[in-house]
Amino acid sequence: MWFGKKGKLSPSYVGPYRIIQRISHVVSRLELPPEMSLVHPVFHVTMMKKVVGDSSLIVLVETIEVNEELTYEEISVAILDRQVQKLRNKEIAFVKVLWQNQQVEEATWEAEEEMKKKYLYLFE
Repeated sequence: MWFGKKGKLSPSYVGPYRIIQRISHVVSRLELPPEMSLVHPVFHVTMMKKVVGDSSLIVLVETIEVNEELTYEEISVAILDRQVQKLRNKEIAFVKVLWQNQQVEEATWEAEEEMKKKYLYLFE
């Protein structure tokens, strides 16, 4: 299931979880841990991705706390890169941010000014 920040460039998968029942050829029931009891356990195949078996892709459930709104707060870990986008009259600085429950490939570009407001400790 897609959790995390809103926006088209910030989807994140949470899992892997075992399939305990195939309801149809496109719908499955997953075995979710008690911490995710607020999440409905039935998912369409388009919301799941196949597990490759790489142990580095596994996210520990203890690190994810789902609230009543079925979301969790992303915590930034490090800044990987910086770039400046030039527009007609101004320049906007962006930083590539690595988030706690994501792989390096899933790092997102965020506005440097906004990141400094929320996560000043990353720039020290």
